[in-house]
Amino acid sequence: MYKADPEIHAFNRERIVNTLKMAVICLGFLAGNNLALADERVTSAEAQVDWSNVPFVTPPPRAGIFVKPPAGPGYFSLLDLINGNSREKPQTDPFPPSALTTTPAYDFDFRYLEQPGHEKDFFDPVKRIHLGNDWLLSFGGSFWYRYMHETDSRLNAAGINNNYHLLRTRLNADLWYQDRFRLFAEMLDARAFGLDLPSLAIDRNRTDMLNLFADVKLGQFLNGPAYLRVGRQELAYGSQRLISTLDWANTRRTFQGVKTFWQNPTFNLDAFWVRPMTTEPNNFDNWDKDRNFVGLWGTYKAVPGQVFDLYYLSLIDNRVISPANINQGNVLQGDSILHTIGTRWAGDYERILYELEGMYQFGRRSHLDISAFSIASGVGYQLPLPMNPQFWLRYDFASGDRNHRDGHSNTFNQLFPFGHYYFGYMDQVGRQNIHDFNAQFTLHPQPWVTFLGQYHRFYLANKRDYLYNAAGVGIMRDITGQSGSHVGDEIDFLLNFHVARHHDVLLGYSKLFTGEFIKSMRPGASPDLFYAQYNFRF
Repeated sequence: MYKADPEIHAFNRERIVNTLKMAVICLGFLAGNNLALADERVTSAEAQVDWSNVPFVTPPPRAGIFVKPPAGPGYFSLLDLINGNSREKPQTDPFPPSALTTTPAYDFDFRYLEQPGHEKDFFDPVKRIHLGNDWLLSFGGSFWYRYMHETDSRLNAAGINNNYHLLRTRLNADLWYQDRFRLFAEMLDARAFGLDLPSLAIDRNRTDMLNLFADVKLGQFLNGPAYLRVGRQELAYGSQRLISTLDWANTRRTFQGVKTFWQNPTFNLDAFWVRPMTTEPNNFDNWDKDRNFVGLWGTYKAVPGQVFDLYYLSLIDNRVISPANINQGNVLQGDSILHTIGTRWAGDYERILYELEGMYQFGRRSHLDISAFSIASGVGYQLPLPMNPQFWLRYDFASGDRNHRDGHSNTFNQLFPFGHYYFGYMDQVGRQNIHDFNAQFTLHPQPWVTFLGQYHRFYLANKRDYLYNAAGVGIMRDITGQSGSHVGDEIDFLLNFHVARHHDVLLGYSKLFTGEFIKSMRPGASPDLFYAQYNFRF
């Protein structure tokens, strides 16, 4: 096995110290205010808790290629239509009207239950149970079933199809003491049946913890609270191109470590040090001791309808890479210290939708100097027509490497993304060494029905580098470049039925029309995907 030289490890240690210092400084800045305001605090005996503001909820970040939902009036669920319940606007609902959501369960907002006259629900008795004046307890959960039919699954050379079933159950408990302390626990059980190919790491995880953390309030300053979170936790930031909960996966993605976060009406600031969890389907998961992930993320949101993100991320990856992979230039999965700086501007003005995000990476990877970047850009428009039609035209780019023996590594590393959302639902393409010219069209035939269609045209950024899939794994490569750069064209269609507040049904079909590159590397491959999913949440 390959072993990096001591100079690189010394370099890595120095970078680790520096990045951790940054997180600690941020923590100290937030915690320092706690001391300044210590004399202003009151005990629970002296003041009544305003439960309408507890717990502190982080609104889900606005994704790229976002869709403005129908505003009303109309029927916002199939149950509303059956009952003849036409609404002027959507009901107050913590859950999005979609079978897929990357929002962590601990950020679903049930604070409206503290308001008199709220709409009643069957599951209200298990939500926001007041235990005296100072304690609050809630329960929740979800279940989904998905049927998958894959043709030429995973571009395999044997042309094997894959028909299988996915089941996922999640249950959570949430305990608060005033607004000062929180304990949140969520279990997950993910199972897969009937696979014709070996299961993926995202398919199975039997009875494990998805989230298990404690929050402690550090203080209140500049019109916003600051908290410290310790334990196992999901992370989702910005467009989720780099950090996401990955809800398409049966297992979802989670981390373990420490995070501080502060928010006020105009600005959010988070600092974290975590390690990704390694899924062990038949055992309790453990964090990956070979990877440390540190970040500082700020979001400016003072202008209605717009967000501006600025962030710094550092991934220290001490996993050993085999000599065979080094010789092949497939070196993105270990032995590196990678820094990412980026910024994003997204929003809407009247009917115009827009987004621009730039990401640059530097550091060291297996004796190679890193210099890589990615750009995501797009403009959309909401047509003033019935059924709320909207479309986007977009271009996404992530750099690739021309020659892995020249002392430089130019392949972008997508980190922990929701790639499924951005590069087609076939999951054959990731944000690494790629050009993607894409378009999206959405329609709401009824407010409770969402139709989405996407088109992607993929080219390798460098035809001598790998084609990387949605997991960031290099799956095929022509070192000569003679197979060309056109990967293929993909179409994706989704149809979501919001049956009722707790129920959604999703149907989808995707097809990849292979280009010259895949035709040369996998002759005869003609992959497509059909899936049907039912999702229940409470």
